[in-house]
Amino acid sequence: MPAITADTLTLPRIAAATASDTERPVRSITTGPRGYEGEGFPVVRAFAGVSSADLDPFVHLDQMGEVEYEPGEPKGTDWHPHRGFETVTYMLDGRFAHQDSHGGGGLITDGATQWMTAGSGILHIETPPAELVESGGTFHGVQLWVNLPRKDKFATPRYQAIEGNQVKLLSSEDGGALLRIIAGDVAGAQGPGATHTPITLAHATIEPGARLNLPWNREFNALVYVLSGRGAVGPVAHPIRQGQLAVLGPGDRISVSAEPNQDSHRDALEVLLLGGKPIREPVFQYGPFVMNNKSEIVAALEDYNNGKFGAIPPNALMPHRV
Repeated sequence: MPAITADTLTLPRIAAATASDTERPVRSITTGPRGYEGEGFPVVRAFAGVSSADLDPFVHLDQMGEVEYEPGEPKGTDWHPHRGFETVTYMLDGRFAHQDSHGGGGLITDGATQWMTAGSGILHIETPPAELVESGGTFHGVQLWVNLPRKDKFATPRYQAIEGNQVKLLSSEDGGALLRIIAGDVAGAQGPGATHTPITLAHATIEPGARLNLPWNREFNALVYVLSGRGAVGPVAHPIRQGQLAVLGPGDRISVSAEPNQDSHRDALEVLLLGGKPIREPVFQYGPFVMNNKSEIVAALEDYNNGKFGAIPPNALMPHRV
């Protein structure tokens, strides 16, 4: 995984827990089913089977890939609408091109993140660039949907391009784990992502036999998703592996450890750590719209059909179809 790397021995280290700190217990561990998205790229539905109350303020998480494409095989999405939430696309390996109807766009590659606030309504496309379609190659990333509270559902659409070298880097207390903070605060270190809904999003690489123990905002929920490898999570070391999501209970800190022996094709345990302040409002989702009630969904469909989400730009990106 060529997401941003660094020498953990030279980075600021996360301080050890104090006597008064409590570790967050594991409430559930679920295994995400596999499926397909967009024009047919493979995904793991990380949040499947988890209650919306445990996920709040998050709505959806797909692990895209990991897949090694042959020439001509890479796939993405067609142009499609969104309203009422934010999409966060983080690329661990490979390249994805983004364009939207409000002028946002660019290439997301190797540790970069695109953060799109759909807000009042937007059209966008995510597709592999032409050179990747021609050459083939590795494709691996995640897409997270972050809900917006009622007061921000109609916020002006916004696009943030966060390059891999902009994330905040920390090392675990033992130096065996690298933490990349994309958004939010961990141990006083702030990630670059600007969010309407208060959240923390980070990606950790934990070397075999190492342990990551980090402080976590008590007001936030806490989720740990395993991108690859095998390890354990929580104070009694519940086993967890690739494609599984742990929902944690209340407390001050999160602990994740990597098994000493990883699979031959896995150098380390890779986990996504996410949490946020629950919005605690009704959620009514219909496809690409996340609103508070059915009538708002009907209005979103009408606005989309009436062209109120903007227009596909001239010379726009288009999906690659064989």
